Amino acid sequence: MTHAAIKGWGKCLPPAILTNDDLATFLATNDEWITSRTGMKERRISHVQVSELAYVACEKALACAGKTAADVELIVFGSTTFDELCPNASSNVQRLLGATNAACMDVNTACTSGMYSLTTATAMIKSGVVKSALIIGAEVISPIMDWKNRDVAVLFGDGAAALYLEASEDEEGVLAESLGCFGESRGILAVEGWGMKYANQSRTLGDSSWAFLGQEIFKKAVAGMAQGCVKTLAKMNFTAENIDLVVPHQANLRIIDSLAKKLSLKTENVFINIHRYGNMSAATALVAFVEAIEEGRVTPSSYVLMPAFGGGLTWSAHIIKF
Repeated sequence: MTHAAIKGWGKCLPPAILTNDDLATFLATNDEWITSRTGMKERRISHVQVSELAYVACEKALACAGKTAADVELIVFGSTTFDELCPNASSNVQRLLGATNAACMDVNTACTSGMYSLTTATAMIKSGVVKSALIIGAEVISPIMDWKNRDVAVLFGDGAAALYLEASEDEEGVLAESLGCFGESRGILAVEGWGMKYANQSRTLGDSSWAFLGQEIFKKAVAGMAQGCVKTLAKMNFTAENIDLVVPHQANLRIIDSLAKKLSLKTENVFINIHRYGNMSAATALVAFVEAIEEGRVTPSSYVLMPAFGGGLTWSAHIIKF
C-alpha cells in the first residue's frame, strides 16, 4: 500500500512581534487579562502577503527533504487570507518556487485549512495521481482584523508552515483522519464584509467586522475536536495511550485544556506554543507540528494526534506516524 510520507518541514514567522503590552496601548486590556483567558503572550504581524510567507516555508521544507522545486508534483495551499481569489494563491507559490511541474490548488476551511490540505494531498498520493506534494497552512489575518474589537484583536496572528510529502511503501504519514462540520452554527464565527456577498456595498477589507460568539465557539471547538479524535482513534483501534504526542490547533489554552480533560490526555503529552504566536488560523496546527519536530518532541515512529477546529464550523483530527 502506498503512503504519503512526511519528508520535509518548514515554517515562516514574520519578524514583527505584537505583545500583550503593545495591545494594551490601544485596547482596554492588559497582559494578565489576555494571558489568563487565552494563554497568549504575543503574536506575529506580517509585512508581506500570505503567499510570500508560504513560499519561504516551502523552500525550507524542500531543503529539509533534500529536494528541489522540480520534484514537486502538487501544491495544496490552505488559508483563509489568500492574496487573490483569482488567480489562486498556490499558483503564486509555484511561480516563486519555480515548481513548474506542480499542479496547484487552494483550500479554505478556515483554521482547519492546513489539515484539510494534508488530507487532500495524502489522498492524491495514495491514489497515484501524484507522487509528491507540498502542503501549506498559512495566514495573514492582521490586515482584516478589527483592531477595535478586543474579543478578536488579542487572539490572532500571522504565520506559515509547509510539509513536503512523498509516496512511500512504508507505513508513515497520515494513517487515519476524520473530517466534519457544524454548518448550522457557521454564523457564530464570521468575518462580515469579506467576500462577494458584500460586493457593491462600498465596503473594503478595512471595514470588515467580526461576528465572534466566544462561549458558543468554545463549546463547539471542544465538541468538534473531541468527536474527531474519538472517531480517528477508533479507526486505528487506538486509545489515547497509543499516542506519543497530541499537537492541537492552538486557538485558546482553555479549549486545549478542556479537550485534554475530555479525552483523558496527559498534560505532558500535549504540545503547546500558543503563548508565542496566538491563533494563526490555517497555519497554527502545522507550525506547532513543525516546532514539535524541531524541539525533539516528535521522533521516528512517533504517533501524533492532531485535532483542529475552525470557522464554518469545520473540525478535523489526524493520526500521523512520523
